[in-house]
Amino acid sequence: MSWLERDYRHLWHPFTQADEWEKQDNLVIASGEGAWLVDTHGRRYLDGTASLWCNVLGHRHPALDAAIRAQLERVSHSTMLGLTHPGAIELAERLCGLSRLDRCFYSDSGSTAVEVALKMAFQAKQQAGETARTRFAALTEAYHGDTVGSVSVGGIDLFHGIYKPLLFDAVRVPSPERAGEFEEACLTRARAIFAEHGPTICALVAEPLVQGAAGMRTHSPAFLRALCAMAREHGAYVILDEVATGFGRTGTMFACEAAGVVPDFLCVAKGLTGGYLPLAATLTTEAVYDNFRGPYTEYRTFFHGHTYTGNPLACAVALATLDALPPVLERLPFAALREAMASIRHPAVREIRALGLMGAVVLHPQDPAARVGHRAALAARRHGAIVRNLGDAIVVMPPLTITVEEIQRLARAVEGGIHDVLGD
Repeated sequence: MSWLERDYRHLWHPFTQADEWEKQDNLVIASGEGAWLVDTHGRRYLDGTASLWCNVLGHRHPALDAAIRAQLERVSHSTMLGLTHPGAIELAERLCGLSRLDRCFYSDSGSTAVEVALKMAFQAKQQAGETARTRFAALTEAYHGDTVGSVSVGGIDLFHGIYKPLLFDAVRVPSPERAGEFEEACLTRARAIFAEHGPTICALVAEPLVQGAAGMRTHSPAFLRALCAMAREHGAYVILDEVATGFGRTGTMFACEAAGVVPDFLCVAKGLTGGYLPLAATLTTEAVYDNFRGPYTEYRTFFHGHTYTGNPLACAVALATLDALPPVLERLPFAALREAMASIRHPAVREIRALGLMGAVVLHPQDPAARVGHRAALAARRHGAIVRNLGDAIVVMPPLTITVEEIQRLARAVEGGIHDVLGD
């Protein structure tokens, strides 16, 4: 029995329709190196998604591999409930320094990082006596993960519509489809929304500069700055979700730096460990932390945790990632990605989006049943690249260490996939 036959018998894949999965030509990945993945037949593919946006330094990075091996010689896991360890302490110091925040709470994924921020923000406001602040404001077309709280502040019905009976209702703030376009109109509407709901809003939740799962929708630093100022003017916290945009993806360590915004909560994951191991962090201020102080009998404790919170192996590889990132950030091939994406030609291409090393080829609206974006992304594999689509947008988000030549090959593969599916 082949690997795929065994897969079809027992595995349940995320964001995947079962019947479709079992009919298409699937890959079994056996190894990787740099920006490349290799399947069980020895065929090589450019990793155009950085293995779901997290493998920022490429595969088999020597320093990251060495960090995990060294930590294995000490301890692989020790709980953070009632204990601590050097790696968690040092990583918290580094992340707080980079973010200009004060406290670090570890969890396992981007979804849990946001979930933690929502619960912390709500509890902090309640314990500060602001009991009317029970709602969250979030952008249209937002995506913040797949746990119930993070889904509630999400705004993509395709992913989350069926779960509406389980969710709390967020105050929805309009966001532009691209930077500069209708931003002032969106801010005018946001002012009215905050004027109406401000006393009940606990926090604004936003993805800074790029809304990734929405098909790489972008907004300007000025838009983000104005929105955050508006939230604070009305007494709400600011939660920024940098799960996708953090660790150099837009050119600075965190995207919010471009707007000069320091949030009350910063959520990070994905690139934090170079894509090696699950680890997330929710960073916040000392003022927020102080709202949880008091005698145990007042029950101001944050009653939340995860078994693998602050896992030593994950902390070790995260520290190695932070060490390896600075020289990479000095030579990011942003211009090469913009130029390569702009060179993609086909009548079906409606728009090219690119910011930092995040991009998308947006096709003209198609019959949803035709699954054109999905089929074009799969067809790109025949041209030597692995990419994913979000509806009719084919997303490109490679490792930060990708070369200019590899970027050009990636763009040609995407173009080839579109031509294979839609013809010339």
